[in-house]
Amino acid sequence: MRAKSLSRYVWALPNSFVGLLFLPIVFFTNGGFQVVGGVLELHGSVVSWVLRHCVPLPGGAWAITFGHVVLGRDEQTLSLTRVHERVHVRQYERWGPAFIPAYLVAAMWGLFTRTGVYYGNFFEREAMQSEGTMISSTPSRLNRKASGR
Repeated sequence: MRAKSLSRYVWALPNSFVGLLFLPIVFFTNGGFQVVGGVLELHGSVVSWVLRHCVPLPGGAWAITFGHVVLGRDEQTLSLTRVHERVHVRQYERWGPAFIPAYLVAAMWGLFTRTGVYYGNFFEREAMQSEGTMISSTPSRLNRKASGR
């Protein structure tokens, strides 16, 4: 059982390296990190800026997963998106180094079918189904919290 668990980390490791590139940034900019269920979660002002401005979605992303590393805008966002992002962790464990190219192909398919690069993406739909609610409710909750409502 332990070897199977280790192999999942190794298989997803090339993707995890992308997320690990943010660890020194988080450390030197007084961000934070925690390990939850074997997944490293990083947050901080630079991570938040990258998620808002560098992810090609309206308003950016609340969180993004790279292998066994999840980047989130802040601790609360990481908590609210944890179920959704853990689905992506499992997807990385299944797909390994092929996940990012497969994700991009799925996004392009969503664009081609006019269902959207996010909502038309097979991987995102799987994550939305697993969390039991549509992801569109998460930004609303986060926006209310951010605006103090």
